[in-house]
Amino acid sequence: MIHSKATLLGTAAALGVAAGAASLANFDSWASSWWARFACFTLAALLAALPWISCLASVRRQQNEVRRQLQRLCQVDSRNASALAAVEWQASIGAADWRRTLALLQETLVDRSNRLLAAEHHQTALEIRARRSAEQAERAVNILSGLPEAVIAIDAYDAVLLANPSAQRLFGFEETAPGPSVSRRAPSARWQATLNQLHRHRTPSGRTEELELEAEGVKRWYQVTTTAVRIGPPGSEGEGEQGAVAVFRDISAQKTNRRHNAEFVSAASHEMKTPLAGIKAYVELLADGDAQDEATREEFLGVINGQADRLQRLIDNLLNIARIEAGVVQVSKQGRPLNEILDEAYRVVLPQSEAKRIKLIRDLSPLYLGVHADRDLLLQAAINLLSNAVKYTPPEGTVTLRSRLLDAEVQFEVEDTGVGLSDDDCRRVFDKFYRVEKNKQMAPGTGLGLPLAKYIVEDVHNGALTVESELGRGSTFRVTLPASTQLN
Repeated sequence: MIHSKATLLGTAAALGVAAGAASLANFDSWASSWWARFACFTLAALLAALPWISCLASVRRQQNEVRRQLQRLCQVDSRNASALAAVEWQASIGAADWRRTLALLQETLVDRSNRLLAAEHHQTALEIRARRSAEQAERAVNILSGLPEAVIAIDAYDAVLLANPSAQRLFGFEETAPGPSVSRRAPSARWQATLNQLHRHRTPSGRTEELELEAEGVKRWYQVTTTAVRIGPPGSEGEGEQGAVAVFRDISAQKTNRRHNAEFVSAASHEMKTPLAGIKAYVELLADGDAQDEATREEFLGVINGQADRLQRLIDNLLNIARIEAGVVQVSKQGRPLNEILDEAYRVVLPQSEAKRIKLIRDLSPLYLGVHADRDLLLQAAINLLSNAVKYTPPEGTVTLRSRLLDAEVQFEVEDTGVGLSDDDCRRVFDKFYRVEKNKQMAPGTGLGLPLAKYIVEDVHNGALTVESELGRGSTFRVTLPASTQLN
């Protein structure tokens, strides 16, 4: 089409110039001049060639543009060099037909487009995988952050790779500190030695130990499980390096329970030895014939019987506490009037108070105080509180049993004018086998009456047992229970 247009334009221009020359030939001055005719024909030829010159310039520009685009494609992908070579070859031989080259360029662009589309699909898939990995990592971080146990991961050079908030508090790490060294801030030299051993052996292994560590100024016991792990995935920079993951679980409560259990066994053994020793001693006296008369034998037998009763009470209290703690005690709760239970406890303890010349006052509310309770267990708790008050109140003192209604709760208290308790004694008086050292000579006891009462009130009846006391002025033990309007 370009060639056709150029031919038409050239022919038209030539005819125009020829016509002009012919018309000029009528002039004598021009007709007689051969050079004038030559100039006219030369001008006509130049005018006819101008469209062809313009067409060749346009083609050259197109060639340069194709070459430039192919050079850009070659910079992106060397596989486009064949198309560029074809363009250069055709340009060198002056080929005018660019259809093959343009077709090759089209094929190259289509291939490039297909590869770009595949790359976009691959990028989308990678973005989805990256988003899923980020979500999984975030979930893992949230889970680790919520764990009460301290979890820390370190590399082969003791640099911290991961530490949850519990571990940061334990080690004293700053949350923004990049990879602090554990070797300088290890909470225990013993645990650091464990890490060194794991690094030295370079074998997947682990160790569990109990360590006493100090965190935020408080010493606590931890069960530390340290496991050697490979920290670098295959093909990564840290491939084959061995780090470690440690989990610190607070076992302070368990250690305390173990100590209390050991103290309990020791105290129970000691308490049992005393009556058993008395029984054995008097049995030996009887066996040796030291009791010659009936009165002495009766006295010895009375002592043996008293010590056996003491041992029986001790065993019964121990069994009751063990059953309540284990949750296997037989509990039969029914709606009952509290004052009826308290009145019976008053009658049980009255002979004991009269024997010590202690005034036992009964100040029960005239209102109906209903409780949903096990009668025998609650009666035992009330008797223990009254008996304890009588034991540690000097003669001529006073013990008052009082009850009242408090909105949705009922309350009874035992107030005495006894020796009283210090603040430390008030905190420990409900511990099993605990007895105030300076008051041990006032009355015999096992140190289980008050702990048993607290178990009955709080564990069985969902109530509360508290104490208020002042040395030399007496104590008040107060029991609060949920009120019940149902009466069986």
